[in-house]
Amino acid sequence: MHLEGPWLSTTGKKKGKKKFASAEHARKAREQAEAWQDLLKRHNITSSPKKKSKSETYKPREEAYRRETPHIPSLDPTNMAPCLKSPNKVYTGTMIKGIGTMHKSNAVPIFSDEEAIDIATMRR
Repeated sequence: MHLEGPWLSTTGKKKGKKKFASAEHARKAREQAEAWQDLLKRHNITSSPKKKSKSETYKPREEAYRRETPHIPSLDPTNMAPCLKSPNKVYTGTMIKGIGTMHKSNAVPIFSDEEAIDIATMRR
């Protein structure tokens, strides 16, 4: 393991005081800041603080959220038909000629002789 330089530090990320390249740049920045504040005053905009103070804590609403839905009555049990078991599904036709294996253990129904030949000559 090796040590990294100070550029990889996770501490001390606060930016210092802004330094301008020249006195002319500093004067221009001050003028623009004053013009911005004047514009905000003309439009009656108050600047809000960017960060909340840490003393404020989250306070949930006093009443819990509840969706307002109309009352839907349940069905009358006297009008219900009995639930009967459906008959088992069993193949009774002669359409399927057999079952072939296409890839590995994938069982495929074969409906014609052509399909059987195609599956048999398929590349593996």
